[in-house]
Amino acid sequence: MASDDFAEQAEHTLDRLEQALDACGLDYERKEGGIIEIELADGARVIVNRHAAAREIWVAARAGGFHYRWDGAAWRDTRDGSELFSVLSRLVGAVLKA
Repeated sequence: MASDDFAEQAEHTLDRLEQALDACGLDYERKEGGIIEIELADGARVIVNRHAAAREIWVAARAGGFHYRWDGAAWRDTRDGSELFSVLSRLVGAVLKA
């Protein structure tokens, strides 16, 4: 994926994430450089950021660190192929259910 394509796709994805967080009523902050920091009720944080050099979106959470690469249709985990939004839903949902 070309650098410009990555920047556009990553920005679109972060915008979608913001919309989803707003719809769920979750606290978050969007920071410069393509970073979204989600604060959960138990004090946990999930950090989502674009990593331009690797052309990936990275997620940091208590459950670990995850790297996602665009496959033409979705952001897929570079290790197990899971989709970004489904993993974020699981990470956030696990805390909300606790």
